Amino acid sequence: MMLKNPHQLGLAQPFHKYSSGGVDNSIGFPGVAVGGSVRCEMDGSGLDSDGRQFKNAEEMWEQEVGDHQKKTQWYTEGVAYWQGVEASVDGVLGGYGHVNEPDIKGSEAFLNTLLADRFPDGGRNRHLVALDCGAGIGRITKNLLIRYFNEVDLLEPVSHFLEAARQNLAPENLMVLDSHKASNFYCVPLQEFTPDVARYDVIWVQWCIGHLTDDDFVSFFKRAKDGLKPGGFFVLKENIARTGFVLDKEDRSVTRSDSYFKELFNRCGLHVYKSKDQKGFPEDLFAVKIYALTLDMPKSVSRTRPKLQANRPGIIK
Repeated sequence: MMLKNPHQLGLAQPFHKYSSGGVDNSIGFPGVAVGGSVRCEMDGSGLDSDGRQFKNAEEMWEQEVGDHQKKTQWYTEGVAYWQGVEASVDGVLGGYGHVNEPDIKGSEAFLNTLLADRFPDGGRNRHLVALDCGAGIGRITKNLLIRYFNEVDLLEPVSHFLEAARQNLAPENLMVLDSHKASNFYCVPLQEFTPDVARYDVIWVQWCIGHLTDDDFVSFFKRAKDGLKPGGFFVLKENIARTGFVLDKEDRSVTRSDSYFKELFNRCGLHVYKSKDQKGFPEDLFAVKIYALTLDMPKSVSRTRPKLQANRPGIIK
């Protein structure tokens, strides 16, 4: 999944650039897993890139992954789409390579706040380990994660992307301390991956979760929770539909609304610790939102925060 222009999907309806969803994490929705979906009880209607409208997500998932053969085809065609994409920043960003810098800038500000909130001294005296899910060519790891984490593991199902990531993250191509490195490269689909227990401080999931069905979304996060260290958290950054969902039949992905995501978070047993709208992207794209998800209920944060570590390396392009 990538940055997307709703109008390029053949959608005539207007979309707001930024979602209006707040940080409310108290919403709980009843959900029943049917045909690959969690039943949406709110703004659950949606449409696909051919213009077909669906009454709810249940109807859409029944059509797309209603039996084993259809579900296998869904994931096979999703990976096949990306196998035909160039292993470059412009390729993995769907032709919007120029948004790399504002994307990293927004993510870094968000991450800094989280590290200061969650770990003593912002994690400077802790051996920090991150998992980059849907890592592609290592864009986020190279430009952001490896500057803050001693180790980063990369998870990516497209083999030529992962090979490019190995090259991009080779020690001679990095401007970081020797104590910071890319450790493991897993060529495994998200829906099949189970992390080592208590390995990660942060599991970063960006522009890839839309390829998972609702059931596999929930199953992934339930497995991945065991991979977090005490105090660890998830970061999810994704395109946001104004309401309901939008199915892209070309790359086999779904853009979900903020309320749709919150329903799934509830099913996963996760809480929204913080969330923020991405700024500085072209107005013709879907809104993009970043969530910090924790296993524990958010607590009030002290006004006095540890001083953040300064003099981090700049963005590496």
